[in-house]
Order: sequence, then C-alpha cells, then structure tokens
Amino acid sequence: MKEIIIERKTRKCWERCVKYIIMKKQKTNWVLTIVLILGTLTVFFPLYMAVIIAFKKPSEMTNDVAGALSFPSKWSFSNFTEAMKVTDFWHSLGNSLLITIVTIVLAILIHSIAGYVIGRGMARKKSFRFIYLYIVSGMFVPFSILMMPLVKQTAQMGLGNRAGVILLYLVFYMPMNVLLYSGYLKNIPMALEEAADIDGASTWTTYWRVVFPMMKPMHATVAILTALGTWNDVMTPLVIMSGTGQNTLPLAQLNFQTQFGTNYNLAFASYILALIPILIFYIICQKQILNGVANGAIKG
Repeated sequence: MKEIIIERKTRKCWERCVKYIIMKKQKTNWVLTIVLILGTLTVFFPLYMAVIIAFKKPSEMTNDVAGALSFPSKWSFSNFTEAMKVTDFWHSLGNSLLITIVTIVLAILIHSIAGYVIGRGMARKKSFRFIYLYIVSGMFVPFSILMMPLVKQTAQMGLGNRAGVILLYLVFYMPMNVLLYSGYLKNIPMALEEAADIDGASTWTTYWRVVFPMMKPMHATVAILTALGTWNDVMTPLVIMSGTGQNTLPLAQLNFQTQFGTNYNLAFASYILALIPILIFYIICQKQILNGVANGAIKG
C-alpha cells in the first residue's frame, strides 16, 4: 500500500515538473519580442514614408511630422509617370536585367568549373592550394584600388559598355564563388566520380552528368548572392559606362538624385520604381532563396 502511495506521489511530482517545464518554454520572451517589433518598425517606417510621399503632390508637403505621415488627399501616379520619363526607366531596367541575368548564368557555369578543378586538384597537388589561395585573396582587394586601372584598361580594350561590366562582375565574384564551390565539393563523394570513370565516362562528362547536378543548392546560393550584388551595384557601371547613355537602374537613380534631389515626391517615386523589380524577384523566388541559402550554408 505504501509503495502505491509513493508511486502516485512520484508520478504527480513528475507531472508537475513536466507542466512547469512546458509553461516555462511557452512563456513569452518579451525582450526578444520588443527587439523584433523595433526591428520591424525600423524597416517599415522608412518604406511607409517613401510610399506616402511618392503619392503626394509637392503642395501637400509640410515640415511637421503629422503632415508628413498623413495620407495624400488624392492618390495619383503622376509622380511615378514623371519619374519613369526622367530616369528612362524601361531602358535602365532592361540594362539591369540583361547584365544581371548574363552575369548569373556565366558565373554558375565558369565559377563552378573553376571550383571543381581547384577543389579536386588540392587533394592531389599542392600547387592547386596556392592557386586557390591566390584567387580567394582577391576578396580582400578594395575596389577603390582597382578603379582607376580598370577605367584605363576597359577604355583601351573597347569594353566601356555592358560587356565590360559583365566581365568585371565575373572577375569580382570569382573569389567568393570559387570558395563556395570548392568547399561544397567536400560533401560530394569521390566514389561517384570513380564509378563514372570505371564506366568509361570522361572527366568532362562526369562533371556535367554527375557533379554539376549535385551542386544545385550551391548554384542557388551563388545565383542569389551574385544577383543581389550585381543588381544593387552602382560603382562598376558608374566607372565603366558613365557618359555612354547605357544606365542601369542604380546608376539612373544616382544621376536622378543629383538633378532632382530636392523634389522629394519625384525622388521617392523613383526609389519605389527601382525597388519593385527586386521585390517581385524576392516574392517569386522566396522559397528557393531560403532553401538555397540554408542548404548552401549547411553543405558548404
């Protein structure tokens, strides 16, 4: 009888402990919640201001906070229409899309091959490790040091255009992408390549039929990082294509800001137009972006 009573008390004690642990885990972390709210407001508030001001007329602009936060008396797209004319939006958008897409495709094809050759070569010859360190060290060279030599060289070679910008992007992103690809290769077993070699496949065939498809998570990661860096970059097009009339969206925004910086309604409308394409890209590819970055980080 005593044993039964002790067992019941022990069971009740364990139940209370479990309930306490569950309640403690479900307890709201107010510090983290407040930080998340503040972070959300920090991102949302400037975006709200940009959208509201973009739809307002210059006559509705006031110096007080309440007037700046108030909705426009009439929602009109006249600022957006004018901003598209001033910045030559469609032409700049086409240049940005062309440069970004071509850079992504070439980066995946070229940098993956370089990462494969260097990654597999480091296990066989020490000279490949030197090549690897030499390429990766390019990540630490500031663009300001290379700016003037690049301007002179591209002008002499006739590459002061979109092709020159794409070529430079391939060079700039090569260190980072080779680092990612060569690291990811460590997770692909050599036994697969050895089996393909036994079946009579060449190294080239083995790469395209076996290795390249298995690097899809890293392809996604490289594509995302390259796309964001290329799309938002303004310095390279400014240095290479300045004065040629071939503006990208960031470069068009920079030129617009120097001319119409005091016209806040037109300026914010222009900023919203530049934000829309990359926002659509994120909404469409949100799942692929998250999976690609997560898988690439884990396996790389």
